[in-house]
Amino acid sequence: FQWLCGMPSKVRAYCAFGKHHKIEVEDEVTAYVEYPNGATGLFITSTGEAPGTNRFEITGDRGKVVIEGDKITFTRNEVPAAEFCRTSPESFARPGTWDVNIPISGHGGQHTEILQNFVDAILTGKEPIAPAVEGIRSVELANAMLLSTWLNKEISLPLDGKLYERELNKRIATSKYKKPVIAAAGADMGKSFGK
Repeated sequence: FQWLCGMPSKVRAYCAFGKHHKIEVEDEVTAYVEYPNGATGLFITSTGEAPGTNRFEITGDRGKVVIEGDKITFTRNEVPAAEFCRTSPESFARPGTWDVNIPISGHGGQHTEILQNFVDAILTGKEPIAPAVEGIRSVELANAMLLSTWLNKEISLPLDGKLYERELNKRIATSKYKKPVIAAAGADMGKSFGK
């Protein structure tokens, strides 16, 4: 989300902690974001929905792009939305559109490809697919979502790191988590790395 859309300037998030699993961290998030240019976005994720939805949608003046399932759909406005709204005599009409469906072949290497690229970057100097600065931005955005929930308010970015650390330490101090002793792990995490 952040890699494609960039860093917002404001975040208002609602995180649920342990809603679907016996955990003290977020397992459901809904976040509203605003960008300096006035654009807005909505990020929703959950680990407790089945079968769930994996959808990415961007809507702009010339139409929208939806990535879902194994295809990309571009719905193109015949007239830019802003121009249509200014010039249409009808109150809530919409411009004509046409659809372009683009099949997706494969899903990339997922975790395996990223990890191999990381190793190759260290060993051979290969250009990283995901440079560290991109990871830092995603972590900052996720931390802003947590802080927004903890303080029940909108958070401006860049994030106030000292405030975030104070609030995080409050949660660490009151944690009731006790690490269980498990003889053998029963979960197969192999599928999370793509095949």
